[in-house]
Amino acid sequence: MESIEAREQLLLVERAAAAPYVRYPPSPWWYAPVVGAWTAAFIGDFAWWRENGALFAASLGLLLSAEVVFLVWMRRRHGALPMPGHGKPPAEIAAVWRGYVAGVAAIVVLVALAWWFGGVPLAAAGAFVLVTAGVALYERRYAVAAAKVRDRLA
Repeated sequence: MESIEAREQLLLVERAAAAPYVRYPPSPWWYAPVVGAWTAAFIGDFAWWRENGALFAASLGLLLSAEVVFLVWMRRRHGALPMPGHGKPPAEIAAVWRGYVAGVAAIVVLVALAWWFGGVPLAAAGAFVLVTAGVALYERRYAVAAAKVRDRLA
């Protein structure tokens, strides 16, 4: 009798610990392209840094302000905002986070190579495509992992 109660209590604790990671509303359809566009604009901003310092600083300020507004919106929308590297997610989600980190590293290398060989415009275009696709893939993989955790803890 006691072992059944202990297992039920452990399951309850695991459900509570997993809740912030699995009760996560899906991102809107425009989320991935907006993140890709913001990244491309951020990279594209560097085309001006030698030609017009004021334009560079102003556009950089606008991009950073937009990022702050976006993060405030996301935090309000989600309540808790689990981020890779913070907390102890369920194993299924931790695997997705590891894939996210590897994907970000690969995108950084590819965009840097595009910048090196093709300049800022090619890097910005490549960043838009790669970041948009990467975020969309991450969102799908996260949703699948969260569903697996919910099923396992049901």
